[in-house]
Amino acid sequence: MSARTSSGPSVARHGWAQALAAVLGALVAMAVVAAPGLWAAGATGLPGDAFPQVVAATLVTAVGGTVRLSGDAGELAGTEGGLTVIPLSVTLTGALVLGWCFRRPLRHRVVAGAPELAVWAARIAVLWLAALLGLGLAARHTFEISLGEGPLGDLGELFGIRPMAGFAADVPLTMLIGLVWLAGVLLVTLLVSHGAPLPAGLLRFQTAARPAAQAMVMLLLASVVICLVVALVVAATRGHPVETFAVVLLGLPNVAWLALTVGLGATWEGRVEGPFGLPMPQVLDEVLRTPDVSELNLGTLVEHDGNRWWWLLVVDAVLLLAVAFLTAALSPADVRVLRHAVYMGVALALTVLMICLMARISARIGLSVLGIGELAEGLSGEVLLKARLPSALGLGLLWGTAAGFAGAWGARAVRRRGGGAGR
Repeated sequence: MSARTSSGPSVARHGWAQALAAVLGALVAMAVVAAPGLWAAGATGLPGDAFPQVVAATLVTAVGGTVRLSGDAGELAGTEGGLTVIPLSVTLTGALVLGWCFRRPLRHRVVAGAPELAVWAARIAVLWLAALLGLGLAARHTFEISLGEGPLGDLGELFGIRPMAGFAADVPLTMLIGLVWLAGVLLVTLLVSHGAPLPAGLLRFQTAARPAAQAMVMLLLASVVICLVVALVVAATRGHPVETFAVVLLGLPNVAWLALTVGLGATWEGRVEGPFGLPMPQVLDEVLRTPDVSELNLGTLVEHDGNRWWWLLVVDAVLLLAVAFLTAALSPADVRVLRHAVYMGVALALTVLMICLMARISARIGLSVLGIGELAEGLSGEVLLKARLPSALGLGLLWGTAAGFAGAWGARAVRRRGGGAGR
């Protein structure tokens, strides 16, 4: 009788109602972050009352979905555009809330059967796909572009040209990528959470994977917190609070994790053209606003804005040593130093790969009338930012291995002193 009583509530704790609460909680949290960020970025000024659709499109891109730009300017004009950018502030918020909701019914347990975890994840996945379908259908809008005054406006009036622009989510692709995103969030939650149980067959991997995964999550969150403090100080001392507010709510991890990789020595390639720019410190826009593709790394930042950018390297070193030491100190004492170093190296390389894939930016919009694109300078532009993956991954592996060695030796020294004091 008591066995049935104890097992019954366990199953009931993660039923369909709890799955619905997890999905809705994540979506509401993401919308609460995205909406004021878009307001601060000026999205409420878009024609045709497009703000709700823009919020939906932002949530779609936050989980890796695709939003395609479209245009129609008639036979005498042409439009082109493309957009690839992930608002990582919204992404991080959704991941934290969804992970917490997934883990909560399983807390205080050491082991959970694979079928139980699979059923619990499947319930969330079904409702998540339904939510993505609704978001994808809502994330579409078309509006007219004003050509303004001057030669371009005169041509448009003369030939009766009314260029239209719009966006629409690629619903099937969004559902597919969004499902992969969900699987990644749930997997990372199981890896990093002390209160999340693993199937019995995977417990032997807990010592290897969980401490390194926890270290990387601590590293990512610590870099975001540091960047937030810097952003608030800059907003308070140098003005532009609304613009800073928009960056914090939409792209704070984009900036923080880009700075993290640059501090490791990674090089990004990019270009900024036209009226658009990067929602980041002004010096980054200056480095990349060149006729050709430019390099963004510690060297170019120091060249444009002085030696203060070397602090990125110092902050990275301190953060890595701190999380490596903490990871080694919390791991079993019989884990060898070399193994700690390898785990940290591989974990940091995978983390750098994730950052490089998620923080890249590709945005282009163009308008030409009678083949004259130069007249539309205020309406055309391009932003490009991508990492050099091979060197970035190599640096991540090197830094992680070195930090793992140092952290493991430091933890051993502390244990020896503690043991000696105890005796």
